Amino acid sequence: MVAFWLGTFVVPGRIADLAQMVERDGWAGLALTDSQSLGGDTFAALAVAAQVTERITLATGATNPATRHPAVVASAIATVQVESRGRAWLGIARGDSAMAYIGRAPLPLSEFGTGLAQIQTLLRGQTVDFGGTESRLQWLAQQSVAKVPLAVAATGPKVIELAARVADAITFSVGAEPQRLRPAIALARETRAAAGLPPLRLGAYINAVAHPEVDVARAQVRGRMGVYARFSTMDRRVMSALPAADRAVAEELVRTYDMQSHAATGARHEAALDDDFVDRFGIVGPSADVAQRLTEIVKLGLDHVVIVGHSRNTPPEVLAESSRRFGQEVIPMVDDAIS
Repeated sequence: MVAFWLGTFVVPGRIADLAQMVERDGWAGLALTDSQSLGGDTFAALAVAAQVTERITLATGATNPATRHPAVVASAIATVQVESRGRAWLGIARGDSAMAYIGRAPLPLSEFGTGLAQIQTLLRGQTVDFGGTESRLQWLAQQSVAKVPLAVAATGPKVIELAARVADAITFSVGAEPQRLRPAIALARETRAAAGLPPLRLGAYINAVAHPEVDVARAQVRGRMGVYARFSTMDRRVMSALPAADRAVAEELVRTYDMQSHAATGARHEAALDDDFVDRFGIVGPSADVAQRLTEIVKLGLDHVVIVGHSRNTPPEVLAESSRRFGQEVIPMVDDAIS
């Protein structure tokens, strides 16, 4: 059975209601973006969510080892693991808006790899050498909880290869088309097998909105889709491999992207995302159509899907309506199709 998680931003004051809504509507998890300038603190929010839910996975979607030191990341997510009685999940990436809003670029691959290895070591209860100082989570040894899974959000081949060697899972960020997902999945599996490691858990971030009117669904998904479509512009090999039409969209995103309107509806760069691109890179429309396409990509071998459909400025009532529709209509149809 595939696990569907709702991915969204942290809005302080609404965290408990959000978490309870996600659990009530039938989602398997909640993934909260870690971007300190655009939303509240992710780890604090996950701790709140742990206290008001019983079942759902509580994930970062995603944090990074730069704005937060690897030891801080490990301690924070391990705390969520204890408070949630084993329901934490660490989604992690090189950093996007969290870095941009403090004037920094995403982490270089070598630094990112070092951070991942350090976090993994600490989460296993082992010792890391930080510049000659030995460090471990001393308090963790007194807790009876499983190690938190570490999942890398990955788009380009180098990050996929790194993640396959270091992480417990990969959550691909390459869009919803099977022809984009298949080579990413194959590369992850081949790299993992070559390293002599057990199989990875595989998932995907998918821009999806279910609504009876496809034009409404497109309008609702564009703000958040700009973020994920832009990731394809950050790797030359990914960019060069895009079909001509998609490369033109990506180049227009580079030209017009407004970081001040990151993940927000109404951003000027939304104009680059024409209907054809939205329909292919994302999944929009009536529930049955959304479920059919999700079933197709889940059958590629995914065990978790993070639905990042709505913008950070989506009204709460719109998000609530969409959550109910997904939980009560889309997810059951996918479950039936793959059972």
